[in-house]
Amino acid sequence: MAKPNYQYEKRQKELAKKKKQEEKRLRKTGKGDAQPQENPDQPPDQAETKSLAG
Repeated sequence: MAKPNYQYEKRQKELAKKKKQEEKRLRKTGKGDAQPQENPDQPPDQAETKSLAG
């Protein structure tokens, strides 16, 4: 029976942790730069026509 490769598991865990931290950092830095949209679910052309009509 093969032995478990604990170093590989540890490295994968570390990489996942780094990736998660990087995503969190990008979310925090991008949050102030992003301009809020009225309806982010709708395409921009529909949002403009609704704002003009209403």
